[in-house]
Amino acid sequence: MNYRHSFHAGNSADVVKHSLLIALIRALQQKPGALTLIDTHAGCGLYDLGGEQAQRTGEAVHGVVRAFADANPLLDDYRAAVRAVNAGAEPQLYPGSPQFLAQLLRPQDVLILNEKHPEDARTLRSAMRGTPAAVHERDAYELWLAMLPTRTARGVVVVDPPYEQTDERTRIATTLAAAHRKWAHGVTVIWYPLKDRETHERWKHQLHRLGIPKFLSVEHWLYDADQPGIYNGAGLFIVNPPYAFTQVLPPLLDALRAALAPEGHRGEITADWLNG
Repeated sequence: MNYRHSFHAGNSADVVKHSLLIALIRALQQKPGALTLIDTHAGCGLYDLGGEQAQRTGEAVHGVVRAFADANPLLDDYRAAVRAVNAGAEPQLYPGSPQFLAQLLRPQDVLILNEKHPEDARTLRSAMRGTPAAVHERDAYELWLAMLPTRTARGVVVVDPPYEQTDERTRIATTLAAAHRKWAHGVTVIWYPLKDRETHERWKHQLHRLGIPKFLSVEHWLYDADQPGIYNGAGLFIVNPPYAFTQVLPPLLDALRAALAPEGHRGEITADWLNG
C-alpha cells in the first residue's frame, strides 16, 4: 500500500491517530517531568486540503470534515488543534503529526522530527519554522534506535511509515524488538493501515511473539465487513500506554467510531492487549 500522506491528509485514519496522540501526550503530561517526542516518519508537517493530491482522493470528507460536523465534546481537543493552523472556521489546511506534537509541547519538552524524503524534509522545516523542533533527514529505523534511550527520563516514539516497501512490517518488528531492549520503559506508537483481517492477524501474531508486555492494539474498522481491495481502516499499536490514557480511551473510541462510520455501516473500533 502506498500511503504518501499528501493524498490522504485529514482522512479517518488521521482523525483517530491524532485524537489518540493528543490524549496520550496529555496523559503523560500529568507528571511534570520532561518528555522527548520523536516522530520517525514526519512527512511535510502541513497539508493543503484544497490541493490537487488531497482533492484527487477526497478522503478528508470522510475524516476531518465529519469530525467537525460531529457535536461530541470528546472531539473538541482534536478540532481545536486543527483550527490552530487555520484562519477560518472550516479546515483548509491539515496539520500532520509534527504540528499536533508541537502544539502539545511544554517548555521542558523536546520534539525531534525525521523525514528521509529530501523534498518533504524541506517542506517540513518550513512548516515547523517558529517551533523548537529539531528536524533530521535520516533513515527512519536508524534514527529510531539512535535516539534511544532518550535524554529525558520519559519519551514517546511515533512510527508512521507509508508502507510502500514490502518489508515495512518486518523492519518495524525487528526495530521495535531492538528498541525495547534499549528502552524497555518507553512509549512507542506505531500506525498501520488495515486492508484485510487475515494479513493483519499474521502481523499481530509476529508482534505478539516479541513478548513485549503492556502492548495495546487499537483497531478501527470502517465497514461491518471487509471491502476487498480497498482501505478498510487503520489502527495503532501502543507500547507502555500510561494508565491515565487507558482510562479515557473507551468513551473516546466510541465517539470516534460514531463520528467516522460510513453511511450504512456501524463500524468497529476496539482496544485490546496484545500480550496478557
